[in-house]
Formats: sequence, structure tokens, C-alpha cells
Amino acid sequence: MLVLNNTNAQLLTFFLTGIPGLRAAQVWVSIPFCLLYVIALSGNSMILFVVLREQNLHEPMYYFLSMLSAIDLSLSLCTLPTTLGVFWFEAREITLNACIAQMFFLHGFTFMESGVLLAMAFDRFVAICDPLRYATILTNARIAQIGISMLIRNVAVMLPVVLFVKRLSFCRAVALSHSYCYHVDLIQLSCTDNRINSILGLFALFSTTGFDCPCILISYVLIIRSVLNIASSEGRQKGFNTCISHISAVAIFYIPLISLSLVHRYGHSAPLFVHTIMANVFLLIPPVLNPIIYSVKTKQIRKAIVRVLIQKQQI
Repeated sequence: MLVLNNTNAQLLTFFLTGIPGLRAAQVWVSIPFCLLYVIALSGNSMILFVVLREQNLHEPMYYFLSMLSAIDLSLSLCTLPTTLGVFWFEAREITLNACIAQMFFLHGFTFMESGVLLAMAFDRFVAICDPLRYATILTNARIAQIGISMLIRNVAVMLPVVLFVKRLSFCRAVALSHSYCYHVDLIQLSCTDNRINSILGLFALFSTTGFDCPCILISYVLIIRSVLNIASSEGRQKGFNTCISHISAVAIFYIPLISLSLVHRYGHSAPLFVHTIMANVFLLIPPVLNPIIYSVKTKQIRKAIVRVLIQKQQI
């Protein structure tokens, strides 16, 4: 068996995988995937467009929403070429360097989405628990600082992960389990000891999503306590309604993420197609559903989209 390390990484080729057992029908299977990508790209592009275009949406809540849409858009574009390439053209080969680059952006955007969801939870917390200071706490400068800090955090946790993957040695002609490069999937194919890589991967996970998720839960405990102290039932209902969209976004992000992590680490006896379906669900469901949820549940976004569509029809 020929072993290649980082010094001849350009010679090493990985093979991406579609859906095991359905290779003959992959063109047909690609149709729903393609439709989901179109919905994700168009929906998040529309959210970004209306937030930038409409002056009345230049508020902290919608700035964070535009960050979420930009990340979902980037996450979709990150995996679109390899996923549809595998399904449509049997383009399964990918070099180690290209695989590491995709892995960096894939996990980086995932961790950034977790950070944005935490920032949105903080936004709802301030809006409900301290509304009089909302404008002074969430200034444009502070929102920019939050965005930059999330970017720095993700680069800081992902750089060691990438550098230590480059140190691994791999065997020639190795097949990945998905149509894109996933860290756990990649390091399991190493011919050398990957314990440090596993530790770094877990550290990156727990220092980002593992930190963000409890903070989001704590913020909602405080929000619920504050809402329940409102005297009128109408006020309580209004307070809860302002959080429904964000709670839905948190659920559709964390539930697939936790499920995928559990399947990868403990579901070794599960059929291969379970891993593949879970992986694609995790990547596509948040970018597809987030624009739909915010368009349906947020009146200002819904009105802005309707105005844009009416103006286009008039033109």
C-alpha cells in the first residue's frame, strides 16, 4: 500500500461518494437536491437584497438576519460544485488540498452560523428584557464588532484543525463517505495516528457550537422569565411572537448538527445511506428553511419582498 504525506499531497486523490446503493439513479436523485439548492440560493439572496435595499430594515435584528443569509448562501455555494458534480457528471475525484480548503470553509461557515444565532439570541434578549437601552447597546459599531469577533474566532479554531490535517499521511485511492469533505470523515482515512486531530476537532466543536448553544438556552430562560412578568396577555403573546422565527432557526440548525455528529461518532453500524442522507439534510435544511421562516413569520421582511416582486412585475 502506497502512503502519501503532506509533501506529495498534490499526488493524492480522494473519491467523493453520492448516495450508496443508488448510483444508477443518481441523476434522478439529484433533481430534489438541485431544487433545494435553487431555493436556498434564491431565498437567501432575496433576504440580503431586501435588507440592503429597504431603509426601514436597517436595524440590528435585520443586520443579524442578513449575516445569517450570507452565511447560508456561502455554505450552499461551498458544497454545490462537488455535490452536483458527483450526481450529474460522476466527477468524484478531489485533491487533498482542495478537500482541506472545502473542509475549512464548510466547518468555518457552520461555526459562524452558530455564532450568528447566538448574536440573534442576544438581540432578542436586549429587545425584550431591556428595550429602553436597545438602540444604545446594539449600535452599528457594536454589530460590526460582533461580526468581526465571530470571524476571528472561527479562523482561530479552524487553522489548527487544517494544519494538523496537512501533517497526516493518507493511503492512495481513498474514498470519502459524502459528496463533500467532512473533517471526521477525512481523518478516519489517515494511515497515521489521528488522535490529535480528533481532539482538535472536538475542541473546535465545543468552543463554538458547544459554547453558543448553552448561551442561547440561557438567554431564552431569561427572555421567558421576562415575558411571563408582563401583565397583559397581549403583551406576553407579542413578546413570544418576536422570538418564534429565531427559535425555529436555532432548532433547524442544532438538531441536524447534533444528529449528524452522533451518527458519525456512534452510528458505525448504521447503513451508509443513513450517514449520507443525514449529512445532506444538515447542509441543506437550514439554508432552505431560514429564508422561508423569516419571510413567513416576519411581517417587515414579507412586506419588503412583496414590494420588490411588485416593482419587478411593473417593470
